[in-house]
Amino acid sequence: MARPSPAHRPRWSPTGALFSLGWLTRRRRPATARSVLAGEAAAEAARKSSQQAPPAEETETPAEPDFPVVGDTAAAAFFDLDNTVMQGAALFHFGRGLYKRHFFHKRDLARFAWQQIYFRLAGSENPEHMADVRNSALSIVQGHRVAELMSIGEEIYDEYMAERVWPGTRALAQAHLDAGQKVWLVTAAPVETATIIARRLGLTGALGTVAESVGGVYTGKLVGEPLHGPAKAEAVRALASAEGLDLSHCAAYSDSANDIPMLSLVGHPYAINPDSRLRKHAREQGWRLRDYRTGRKAAKIGIPAAAGVGALAGGAAAAVALQRRRR
Repeated sequence: MARPSPAHRPRWSPTGALFSLGWLTRRRRPATARSVLAGEAAAEAARKSSQQAPPAEETETPAEPDFPVVGDTAAAAFFDLDNTVMQGAALFHFGRGLYKRHFFHKRDLARFAWQQIYFRLAGSENPEHMADVRNSALSIVQGHRVAELMSIGEEIYDEYMAERVWPGTRALAQAHLDAGQKVWLVTAAPVETATIIARRLGLTGALGTVAESVGGVYTGKLVGEPLHGPAKAEAVRALASAEGLDLSHCAAYSDSANDIPMLSLVGHPYAINPDSRLRKHAREQGWRLRDYRTGRKAAKIGIPAAAGVGALAGGAAAAVALQRRRR
């Protein structure tokens, strides 16, 4: 019996296999009333915090040839934080700093460490996992004063976060600042933490999850829901309306498919260090890609050399440091 020629043999492809499992993929959920509430609260908090932010440092960073457009006052840029601007999760680094200051016990630290390891290995944000992180954080700060956590957050940024900022992403943000545009962080992290990071990076301000406080003391509850997924898009929409921005002129940057609603709002969406779902979606839509995680990926996608300097930090460094500290 003759064997079929190579041209007639059925071919297996990873793409085909992924499509066959498409029914297993979590569907994006639409914005809810709580998403809208969370987005509007984040926008209001971001505008207040930006009024006290110092001017950005003057640095010479090469911008892309045709974007951003210098002098376009209707444009702004919106950057996701975790794994886009910073390696790992800001909440985890904040938790390490609070543990050092005896805010909670070793068993809580172990939970934070596991959440961080999961986050790095999964390479994407799972809503249930994010809810677990949120509940852990709320239980820790309940009863503490907002001013106290803000002061401690400044110290924690220097100790754990500053060295984990991706130089390439920071260069992209600086290009927008140099063009005279406002640049905002958009993150599920607490707005207070996000505001500190934005200020230290010389950005305009931050949209973040708003935790309820009464008399300057955290109640352990949220205003609306975490700024995640559709809530981020609502926050950007609300801020753009308040600031008189044209979203078709704006840019957004993220690593996660969960942020497709936010990325789809703007005229210039970028996938930064993308997870597999976002990478696939970005290629289908013709969105620009940037990957600062390894030299091989950077070369493959074509990152500007000046933007990629120093972007090779090891992903397991935080976990190793934790193990050494606990011994």
